[in-house]
Amino acid sequence: MSDLGDLAELDGLGQAALVKAGEVTPTELLDAAIQRIERANPDVNAVVTTMYDQAHRVAAGSLPDGPFTGVPFLLKDGGGVGYAGVRMTSGSRFLANYVPAQDGELTRRYKAAGLVVCGKSNLPEFGLQPTTEPELFGPTRNPWDLALSAGGSSGGAAAAVAARMVPMANASDSGGSIRVPASCCGVFGMKPTRLRIVSARRRAGVSMRIAVLSEHAVTMSVRDNAALLDATAGPLPGDPFIAPPPKRSYLEETATDPGRLRIVFSRQSPVGLPLHPDSVAAVEDAARLCEELGHQVEEGTPKLDAALFAKAFTTVSSGGLAWEIEHLERVTGKKARPEDFEAATWAMIEGGRASTTTLHAYMEALADLQTFCDDLAAFQAPYDVWLTPTVAGPPPPHGTFAAQPGDPAAGMRASGAYLQFTALINVTGQPAMSVPLYWNAAGLPIGAHFVGPYGDEGLLYRLAAQLEAARPWANRVPPVVSQRGTF
Repeated sequence: MSDLGDLAELDGLGQAALVKAGEVTPTELLDAAIQRIERANPDVNAVVTTMYDQAHRVAAGSLPDGPFTGVPFLLKDGGGVGYAGVRMTSGSRFLANYVPAQDGELTRRYKAAGLVVCGKSNLPEFGLQPTTEPELFGPTRNPWDLALSAGGSSGGAAAAVAARMVPMANASDSGGSIRVPASCCGVFGMKPTRLRIVSARRRAGVSMRIAVLSEHAVTMSVRDNAALLDATAGPLPGDPFIAPPPKRSYLEETATDPGRLRIVFSRQSPVGLPLHPDSVAAVEDAARLCEELGHQVEEGTPKLDAALFAKAFTTVSSGGLAWEIEHLERVTGKKARPEDFEAATWAMIEGGRASTTTLHAYMEALADLQTFCDDLAAFQAPYDVWLTPTVAGPPPPHGTFAAQPGDPAAGMRASGAYLQFTALINVTGQPAMSVPLYWNAAGLPIGAHFVGPYGDEGLLYRLAAQLEAARPWANRVPPVVSQRGTF
């Protein structure tokens, strides 16, 4: 290319094609990405650990011949993506100096795909919030408006992709943490079917069937997302459960006509909570677009017990967090103390310890969540896809989900109203995607949330590619890019 700055306009597969053709080297791709990170990150605070020296050694070495050979990439600073010799904090003071001795399984798969990891992205402490504002590193700011949240918990990943630092970045999702920041930052995010991608064994073990962490990525293009899932999906030997195998490669799915789908859309909350008018407008806009593309669209909303869902989900999540902290105490040799955690996190750990002392309460919560799975399956059975807003409103101001004096759990409770749709789908285990189709009058993105049948990411990728072709979003550039000249 005549100008390496033009690389930011290409997705990952586009950049990899240049490497394969000998038009650029992996080192040139990396240097261009580093330049973009250094320009935008002072404003956005998406990347909290740089890995430039390691990345240069990898880029200059013998890279695997994968679908993304030489493409710069970011790992989320937590979850199941440890990188040997590089700190992994999970956004917590408790793990500020923790350095894994070996790569996680997903990291190994990323490397085998040819990706060059050049940094780690910001997240809220242990990924517990729909915003990325950890005390350890400070807030990730939204590239569309720096006064607003980038979403969470994969807010650093989504902000980095939106700001064109890298074409795609690792993300994970246990209550909406891929889809929420994708919505807030105007990028594409897919939560795969439960256990489609191997996760950290300890995290998956919390409840092998319900509320399991899903790993994948946020991307600018649909085809990158699909090709990356092709490269990373699959179980490990000994896994007690595996996702249904796909019919064909996900990249092939993006080139396949979805046919005429039966789509039900909801402009009301299934748990009876209010939605911002912009979220309603976003889902109505997406429904019209689907109808214009020839799909059968009708309105419908399941009715669910909000209080029961919140109680059950909190019991399972807090119990899992308390269990994970006990494991990390053994790994690090450190005793967990209140001063090592944010107030809201410590309150959740203590709540989890209390709930897990009663096996009956924990098992009852699992049974209640299974009831929600049954109810949602019955609702969606006549349809191929359920369409909702991704989140209950536009990107919120920083501090919206903060702990309050004397009430450390206030922000956690408030977050439930923002996650009215996404957390449900972590419980059901279905694949779901946030597609950046709508920007409000203030120029802020709000994603359209499409939920597919269990085990069928292929159907969603076919639809996503059709939507992307009908209404491309990659040409929308956030102010931080145009002002900083990130291109």
